[in-house]
Amino acid sequence: MEDTQSVATLMDSTTSKIHQLQKAFAELESHRAITLNLKWKQLEEHFDGLQRSLKRRFTELEEQEKEFETKIVQSKELLEKHQAAVVAKEQTSLERLQEKRDAAVSAIAVALEKQRKPYSAEPVVINNEDQGGPSFLEAKPMVSGTTENCTEDNRKRSENAIVEVKSYPELVKLCQDMDPEGLHKFISDNLKNLAAVREEIPIAFRAAGDPASLVLDSLKGFYPSEVSISDAKKDANLLGLRRTCIMLMECLSILLTTLEIDFVPSIISENVKEHAKSIAEDWKPKLDELDIDANNGNSLEAHAFLQLLDTFGINSNFNQDDLFKLLPMVSRRRQAADLCRSLGLSDRMPGVLDVLVSKGRHIDAVNLAFAFDLTERFSPVSLLKSHLDEATKASSHVKSGNASPTVQNDVNEKELAALKSVIKCIEDHKLQEQYPVDPLQKRILQLEKAKADKKRATEVVKPQTKRPRANGVGNGPRVANTATDKNFYARTTDRYPQYVYDRPYAYPVGTDTHVPSFLGSTAYNVLPGHGNFFGNGYHYQAAYLH
Repeated sequence: MEDTQSVATLMDSTTSKIHQLQKAFAELESHRAITLNLKWKQLEEHFDGLQRSLKRRFTELEEQEKEFETKIVQSKELLEKHQAAVVAKEQTSLERLQEKRDAAVSAIAVALEKQRKPYSAEPVVINNEDQGGPSFLEAKPMVSGTTENCTEDNRKRSENAIVEVKSYPELVKLCQDMDPEGLHKFISDNLKNLAAVREEIPIAFRAAGDPASLVLDSLKGFYPSEVSISDAKKDANLLGLRRTCIMLMECLSILLTTLEIDFVPSIISENVKEHAKSIAEDWKPKLDELDIDANNGNSLEAHAFLQLLDTFGINSNFNQDDLFKLLPMVSRRRQAADLCRSLGLSDRMPGVLDVLVSKGRHIDAVNLAFAFDLTERFSPVSLLKSHLDEATKASSHVKSGNASPTVQNDVNEKELAALKSVIKCIEDHKLQEQYPVDPLQKRILQLEKAKADKKRATEVVKPQTKRPRANGVGNGPRVANTATDKNFYARTTDRYPQYVYDRPYAYPVGTDTHVPSFLGSTAYNVLPGHGNFFGNGYHYQAAYLH
């Protein structure tokens, strides 16, 4: 602005200077000795033209400057309005999110409170038609009579008892009828609502005359004679059935933890224990055929065997060394830590971690180290770095040789998966200060960029083939034969669809005395760290909080 004013002052002073020049020119003409070809009129017109041109240009520049300043002011006002609108939207979104979080926390607190309270304190038994005294549904201790008589009385009284469930009364009918096949089918038909179904199964078990026998009968199809061990891993229906068997045993354990200790023998009687022991003895030889690395720590067979021993309190009938060998096979299962504590194998965990480290399963070792407070002996950061070192060594070895593109892609994918699993483990256990994730994330970006570049290069080089006509003459439009192309045989829906596991399990830290144990049964806890996964390994989709 100051420059503009100085330019205007100089332009105004040109008139006086022109007058001075005129006087000097007149004085010069007065000297007859000098003859000038130029006339003053010509000079005056020249300077007047220059002055008008400068003023016109100066006026244009002033107008452009004012227009530019106006636009700047308008842009600032518009930007302030946008910023205010964004801040208002952010505040509104934060308020909504906080409301939903508060509601979710409240719902979780209510659910946990209900989980802690014994089911006997809830009005699950509405009435009893024969009025012949309390049944085991009321969780009262035994007064007299043998265990067998009590079980028979429970079966008779459960026929008249009415159990109240929230959403699925069909469960009560299936338990009253002692129908294990119907129970399996009901669960497989309601996988989308598995969380709600699982909460009501322990309540529905109260309507069964013999819930322990019902659960044992549900295990009959766990090892079908016509399916080999290798084929079982590919059978989605069988895998779903096995997960359901594990869930039913866990639900029975939940029921047992809600009963008074004196009443537990009426459900887990000696006959029931013998039946469970015979099933476990039939299963044990099949476990010897499993490879410790076959399921990468997610073996349903080993998990079901350990859960059977724990639920029915028969672990003392089996060698602890044999059970120790099964622990690495379930290291990725979320309930592995609780099973180890309940089965009395906590003191064997250092040996389990040594096995996992030797097998290159460092992520599982870190999770179990936190669960059993063994991080001083097994440094989580050292284990994670070792995990990445092994992946990096494999990658560098392939790059140095003449490996095929397929092998290189496989190695890069393994390194990418290792990086992501390490970052997830660091975030789960809050190790960012000890092990920063920024370099790992940069490496992930490099690998993903290289992967995308290779894919684009392959698409460019790939030749475009044309399909010839049937008569071999030229290329023409394809005429589809609807009668031959169409598949007339619709795919039959799997009874037990494939379950999804999208992340490694993170084990909650616990103590050996966190919940009292009844006859070796699992003290089942629903912890906040479990996310959308339940103790039986099922995954369900929870509503997002916005």
